[in-house]
Amino acid sequence: MESINPYIPLQWQTVTEDKAAQPEGTAFADTLKKALYKVNSLQIKADEAATALATGQAEDVHQVVIALEEAMLAMQLTMQVRNKILEAYQEISRMQI
Repeated sequence: MESINPYIPLQWQTVTEDKAAQPEGTAFADTLKKALYKVNSLQIKADEAATALATGQAEDVHQVVIALEEAMLAMQLTMQVRNKILEAYQEISRMQI
């Protein structure tokens, strides 16, 4: 499984699309990787829109606000999913076998 390098932005890392070459059972990892890539691209888009607004290059303030809200909502959703995954892991680790 290809790991995500925290020191290289996700936009520069490749997300593999070839399912035939990957072992079975990596679909969740690929789905998670694609979702994180999408959140990262929304964050980059919002940052670029905010920079354009600050430099006076943005023509439509509404589009900037929409981009910022999309990025914020995507990050909040990502954090909630992360919290649920951690809660599930902790619950499983507390189970007695």
